[in-house]
Amino acid sequence: MSRRLLALIGAAVVMVIMALVALPRLRPGPAADGKGPAPGTAWGEPDLQGIWTADGEIPLQRPAKYADREFFTDEERAELDKQRAEAIGREADESRRTRGSEQDVGGAYNAAIFTTHKRMGRRTSMVVDPPNGRIPPLTPEAQKKRAAMREYQLALLQSTDLCKNKLPGCEGGTYGPPSPKRNEAPPYYVTVGAAGGGGAGGGAINRANNPEDRGLGERCMAAVLPDFGGNTGFYLQVVQSPGRVAIFYDTGQGQGWQRVIPVTDAPHLPSNVRQWWGDSRGRWDGKTLVVDVTNFSPKSYFQGAQENLHLVERWTRLDANTIEYAVTIEDPTTWTGPWTVKQAFSRQSDEANRIYKEPRCHEGNYGMPALLAGARAQDRAFAEKRGPDPAKECTAGCGGFALGFADTGEDANPLSR
Repeated sequence: MSRRLLALIGAAVVMVIMALVALPRLRPGPAADGKGPAPGTAWGEPDLQGIWTADGEIPLQRPAKYADREFFTDEERAELDKQRAEAIGREADESRRTRGSEQDVGGAYNAAIFTTHKRMGRRTSMVVDPPNGRIPPLTPEAQKKRAAMREYQLALLQSTDLCKNKLPGCEGGTYGPPSPKRNEAPPYYVTVGAAGGGGAGGGAINRANNPEDRGLGERCMAAVLPDFGGNTGFYLQVVQSPGRVAIFYDTGQGQGWQRVIPVTDAPHLPSNVRQWWGDSRGRWDGKTLVVDVTNFSPKSYFQGAQENLHLVERWTRLDANTIEYAVTIEDPTTWTGPWTVKQAFSRQSDEANRIYKEPRCHEGNYGMPALLAGARAQDRAFAEKRGPDPAKECTAGCGGFALGFADTGEDANPLSR
């Protein structure tokens, strides 16, 4: 192959990369500079249609140091933005990491490239009720369940460097020889966050005996309801027709999912019919779409709640450019009381934004057989005295640089310091 041809191919590759980098992010809609009244549909209902996203980043719960304060000052927001940008900017600095450590691998994604950090919003929490901005305490039953899962998780971590070095991911545990629990089934079904602790990366427990040991996020199944967005980008696209409201949720790294809400006075599905995102029933209350959601699956998981989760959502078009979303969340087997979250979404341009709806994150599904085969190869190597003990290696909950922030120190998220 001639040098001239190689040069032409190289130039073409550079042009493709530049074109990909130049693809526009979500752009505000035409009403961004002048709000105007909320529109209606041709069939007489409030119009929720469009592409929507949040303008700022707001923590779900209010950090304890802000006590009962509902809003940040402008000065506090500017300082938090500065501290967060500095920490994320230092993520790749050699001084921040021990190369080759499990924590280094756990933070393999460069947050400055692969995640989206917006400026701080005005609210100190998405939770607006209770007034302290905090999720209500867990019930005794839920505390017992979480403690059992945490004990099991720590048992599988206790012979790793995570516990030997007393890192945050081993908080509550001790360093010691491999636990017999490594050969036992977990006390509950392992789903996203079910272990109630741990850091970035890997499955929910430190083992790979079968697919059930691994977290849902590895298989690109991180979509939940309610969905408050995250740091890998988030938007909603709403499409309406008479008797139906469809919402596309952009979740994680290409893990989008579609939801269809019937607007009807028909009852919910029978209680024995359970679905991953529950069963939604919508009705109009003036200008607000009220959606009641029940019938979640026992394999669903939201902040500890599973099949008993109940949601009441309220979608209100405040003006041409703004939707207010409020959801009251309850599960008497998980929390001691209901709690409510509010978010505001801004309209984005339909013309400037091109939405590709095919979920693109499926490497975990293809990779699962290889992941399990690799774990078995490690077992054989150890049995034949050719490799280290897999029980002493951390593959889940190892900590690292989640979303660009360190576990502790000056490079931790300033909201949690």
